[in-house]
Amino acid sequence: MTIELNKEVRQKLISSIERYFEENMDSKIGNIGAGALLGFFVEELGPVVYNRAVADVQERLQARVMEVDLELYEEEFEYWRKYDAKPPAGRKRT
Repeated sequence: MTIELNKEVRQKLISSIERYFEENMDSKIGNIGAGALLGFFVEELGPVVYNRAVADVQERLQARVMEVDLELYEEEFEYWRKYDAKPPAGRKRT
């Protein structure tokens, strides 16, 4: 699955890379260089981050599915238990 970035997001990321280089490196990176670096990161690191996010979501969903059983479980065959728990009024249990 190819990770696609829309034009606006891509431009903001390129600007962010340019700013990072200006503030943290001894050299500047141009728009083309920042775009190439972004392309590399998206292609090389994107799937790693994406797969980790999918795994995290799967873990959370599995935990929630396990809770559904606890939250929605209903005891079965309860009709007679309510009568067996105490004798009806005016009658003694034998």
